Amino acid sequence: MSKHVLILGAGLVSQPIIDYLFKNTNYILTVADIIEENAIKAIADHPRGKSAALDVKNADLLGQLVAEADLVVSLLPYALHGTVAKHCLQAEKHMVNASYVSDEMKSFDAEAQEKNLLFLCEIGLDPGIDHMSAMKIIHDVQQRGGHIDEFISVCGGLPAPEANTNPFGYKFSWSPKGVLLAGNNSASYIAGGSIKKISAKDLFSATEPMKIDGQNFEAYPNRDSTAYKQIYGLEGIQFLMRGTLRYAGWHKLMLALKALNLLTETAIPAGKTSYAGILANLNGFDQAETRSETAAKLKISENDEVIKALEWLGLFDVNILEMMSTTALDFLAELMKTKMAYASGERDMVALQHRFKASFSDHKEEITSTLFDYGIPHGNTSMARTVSLPLAIAVKLILDGKIKLTGVQIPVDRVIYEPVLAELKTLGIEFSEAVKKL
Repeated sequence: MSKHVLILGAGLVSQPIIDYLFKNTNYILTVADIIEENAIKAIADHPRGKSAALDVKNADLLGQLVAEADLVVSLLPYALHGTVAKHCLQAEKHMVNASYVSDEMKSFDAEAQEKNLLFLCEIGLDPGIDHMSAMKIIHDVQQRGGHIDEFISVCGGLPAPEANTNPFGYKFSWSPKGVLLAGNNSASYIAGGSIKKISAKDLFSATEPMKIDGQNFEAYPNRDSTAYKQIYGLEGIQFLMRGTLRYAGWHKLMLALKALNLLTETAIPAGKTSYAGILANLNGFDQAETRSETAAKLKISENDEVIKALEWLGLFDVNILEMMSTTALDFLAELMKTKMAYASGERDMVALQHRFKASFSDHKEEITSTLFDYGIPHGNTSMARTVSLPLAIAVKLILDGKIKLTGVQIPVDRVIYEPVLAELKTLGIEFSEAVKKL
């Protein structure tokens, strides 16, 4: 009898997992979304596909759909995974998702183990592919008797070089709000064997240039890297940082947007105004002098590339518009969504690199592991592929009985990462590794 998989969410990253499971298994898939048309479009009349309209707040329907499945994939916003997990525990079903393990999700570990269930989290791109590719190298070094002294891991979803056509060096295929909110996070990492903390205010000031395969990027610390000392088994490590990767110049623009109070929840009232008027009101500028006063506040010339980029975004536009009530952050997110979208047929790119320094009894090594993956013009984005194909492979491995772990897990165990990385390689998602002996 065919296994039954419930996929919650038919958003921007869902298509590759649906296509993979239809192609490589005989599973029945039920795709549920708050807008059923999204689910209908995603399954595209496949004979093993079913669609459902689901608001996750509808506990009866969610419970019924979970009970009918053998495994549940949650592609919902991370705050809703806990609701889904409770239904999975009640109905005794496995669950996978691509989000960081929350404290709420951790609290389900004992009951999941008791019921012989696997709740596999962080099995997307970042987190996900980054964990698996890193652990492969860490375990290899340790097996050869070595010690990891330094580890830097950076990842970014970016426009492919030929699609990098705006002054921000960035484009959105989804809502920009999450990216902007992440700019308000603090961060911590390990340097010189000690924990270094960076406040949200100083996050982009901690950006460092990075050259990868001849391309100019920059990276800044991503949240709390220090937890990975324990997660990855890196006792005694001297430097450990996970970072966000962007094209060179991004941090200057983010620092400017922060300084101009655009990454805040400051209210913008409804009414007739202009983008320049909004910027002026947020900063106490004379509306007629917004451009020059912006340059003065940022302590840069009016001819600076940052000012030109803000002008390109439209922040100095004086055309009067009817604005709905909003916040500074939401206003900026909507403006970016309009100006920084991918054009039809443009490719996105995922860039991920690990850099290790390891010491052995008789030598030292520098090890790099690099992934560049590109979207398919008029097809799936690289972001969708790299987030949802690891999920798809994990679903098949779990239902085929190849992964027998239980409880709340992330993919740092060989039994998960070896077969997932091997299958990703067959799908064209492959790392190139280089080792330099010192």
